[in-house]
Amino acid sequence: MNLIKKISVLTIMTAFAVSGLSAQTIKSKSPHSDAHKQLLANQAKSKDQIRLVEKNTFIDLIDDIEPEPDIFTEGWNSKSVNPFKESDVPDTKLIDVTGYFMPVPGRVNSNYGYRSKFGRMHKGIDLHIKSNDTIYAAFDGKVRLTSYEARGFGNYIILRHPNGLETVYGHLNKSLVKPDEVVKAGDPIGLGGSTGRSTGPHLHFETRFMGYAINPAAIFDFANHTTHTDTYLFDKKTYTKARNFAPSGKYAKSEKENPYRAADSEIESYTVKKGDTLSSIAKSYGLSATSLRKINGMSNSDMIKVGQVLKLK
Repeated sequence: MNLIKKISVLTIMTAFAVSGLSAQTIKSKSPHSDAHKQLLANQAKSKDQIRLVEKNTFIDLIDDIEPEPDIFTEGWNSKSVNPFKESDVPDTKLIDVTGYFMPVPGRVNSNYGYRSKFGRMHKGIDLHIKSNDTIYAAFDGKVRLTSYEARGFGNYIILRHPNGLETVYGHLNKSLVKPDEVVKAGDPIGLGGSTGRSTGPHLHFETRFMGYAINPAAIFDFANHTTHTDTYLFDKKTYTKARNFAPSGKYAKSEKENPYRAADSEIESYTVKKGDTLSSIAKSYGLSATSLRKINGMSNSDMIKVGQVLKLK
C-alpha cells in the first residue's frame, strides 16, 4: 500500500513537473515572438530607409544631369523668340555667367546696335564662321525652340539656361539638337551657315534676359574668348551697352562700380568694321550719331569706311 502511494505521488509529481515545463515553454514563446516581430519590423524599416536613400540618390543624379526645372516654365511652349511679359521683368538682376563656353572662336563681324541702313536694332553680335563650322552651347541649359524664319534668323536655336539667360543662335545650316533636349556648355548644337536674311556665313548670337536682348559684349570679351566678370548685372537702363575691362587693372572688375561708364571712358577710338554704321557704333558706346559726327568733325553727308578710325571722345 505504501508502495502504491509512493508510486502515485511520484506519478502526480512527474505530471506537475511536465505541466510546469509546458507552462514555462509556452511563456517563453511570447517574448521570443515579440522579439521576432520587432526584428522583422526593423528589417522592414531598414529596407524602407535603403529605398529612400536610393530614391534620393537617383534624384541627386537627375539634378546633376538636368538644370533646375523651375525656370523652364514661363513661355516654354511658346513659338515666340520673346515669350515673356514686360510686367514680370525686374529692373535689375545679378546673373552668374561662370561655366561659359564660347559659341564659336571667330572674330566679331558686326556689333550689336541700331542699324540706320535697315531702320532697326541689331539685337545680337555677328561672329565669323565658315559654312558648316560647329556651333557650341554657351552655357548649360535646355533647348526651348528650334525653328526656321525665312526673312530673319533662318534656321535658329534658342537655349534657356539655369542662370536665367536665353541664348539665340541664328543662320544655321543645320540644328543638331531638338526641343527639350538638355545640353552642357560646349556641347555641339548646330552647324553654322547663311540661312534666312544673311549675306554670307556667320553666327548671329544673342543673349537675352526675360526677352531683353542684352548686348553680348556686356557679358563676353570676344577678342579674348572669355567673360568680363563672373557675374553680369542686368539693368534695364544699361543692358544695351558693351563693357570693356582693361587688363591694366585701372578699375576693379566690380558690379558695384559702373563698368559701362568706366569702359566708355577707357576706350578712346574705334576702328570701323564691315557692316558697321555710324549709328550702331555710336549706340554701342552710349553716344548719339550727332555727337559722334561732332567729335570726328564729320558732316551729315560724310560716310564711314571699313578701317576708318573714329574718335569716341
